[in-house]
Amino acid sequence: MQYVSRHVFVVCMFLAVLAGAVAGGVVSFVTPYLVERPVTIGRSGTAAPELMISGGEEQQIVSVVKRVSPSVVAIEVRKRIATRRVVRSPSSTEPYVSVPTSTLERVGGGSGFFVSTDGLIVTNRHVVDDPNATYTISLMDGSSLPATVLDVDSVLDLALLHVNVSSTVPLELGDSDAASVGQTVLAIGNALAEFQNSVTKGVISGKNRHVIAGGVGGDELIEEAIQTDAAINPGNSGGPLLDLRGNVIGVNTAISADGQALGFAIPSNAVKLAIESVKKTGRIIRPWLGVRYFMIDADMAKRENLPVTYGALVSRGASPRDVAVVSGSPADKAGILENDIILEIQNQRLSDEQSLSTILSRFSPGDEVRVKVLRRGEERFLTLKLDERAADPR
Repeated sequence: MQYVSRHVFVVCMFLAVLAGAVAGGVVSFVTPYLVERPVTIGRSGTAAPELMISGGEEQQIVSVVKRVSPSVVAIEVRKRIATRRVVRSPSSTEPYVSVPTSTLERVGGGSGFFVSTDGLIVTNRHVVDDPNATYTISLMDGSSLPATVLDVDSVLDLALLHVNVSSTVPLELGDSDAASVGQTVLAIGNALAEFQNSVTKGVISGKNRHVIAGGVGGDELIEEAIQTDAAINPGNSGGPLLDLRGNVIGVNTAISADGQALGFAIPSNAVKLAIESVKKTGRIIRPWLGVRYFMIDADMAKRENLPVTYGALVSRGASPRDVAVVSGSPADKAGILENDIILEIQNQRLSDEQSLSTILSRFSPGDEVRVKVLRRGEERFLTLKLDERAADPR
């Protein structure tokens, strides 16, 4: 099965925020998330100060890989598969009979990395999205440990696992906003779910990419993604994208189905809130607005004869269940209506680079936000209180 990009617009039935926001995900047994092409190309942003490397880049890379590799893990996915086996029968007429049985078989694999000293691991949601599977992590020293899925992100392609260990060395999450196009990066992961701690080198070839990636569980919108030409293969899903200081600036999550050397990573700044939430509450908490929307650009404005070229158009879908505004949601309580255009959240204008979900990601459930909407040519200001998004069923 192959997964392809869809349309330029963003559709969210239940708007949950992108926290701060598959690689080739699980191996050949489970189709990796794929991206045909960037759907919307955002600006690459302002350049960060030049990264100063001492002692030569090659020496720096060797040093970084040696230091961080013990903190990168391979994830093995196993599932009980129904089979049948032939056994001897006491019957004289049928000496052998076929009886149902099952075996625990390896069905996929991915990557992850420690983000706490007590065994907290970040990976992709699509690596561990099967509630009927069992998950085991393998360390660089060859030891294996059973892993528990603490929570999966309702918005980002992220999940948090936990293993019982006495002490681990967590990787540091860097500032993905400060990363520069052209900067050298390293990807480490369980390539092809067979070659653990494989290292590839490349550069950041783009920033703020908006792509739609597909997998077994459906489509994923990746906003503000980091694009890299560092080779990312099936099995690399959930592994770190590192700068030459050894800081994580992204979580490898998608590969292009068409182009060569086109991989995408969720920026680290989008991951931090999920980690902090799990550390504080034991689960990933996201705010919820409760609208279905389309991001507006110049082409859409012209095609639909809209009065503005930016913002989020609140709109229903083709299915009767795809309502524009969810009854009882924060948007409904605040008076947001179908065909309203949300222009600003807390004085921050919505655009391709600052989508509705991206801006809301800076808030928490319970926060009050001021929303500027355009309704029938008239601007209005509404105040709403964000709710907590319900957890995805597992």
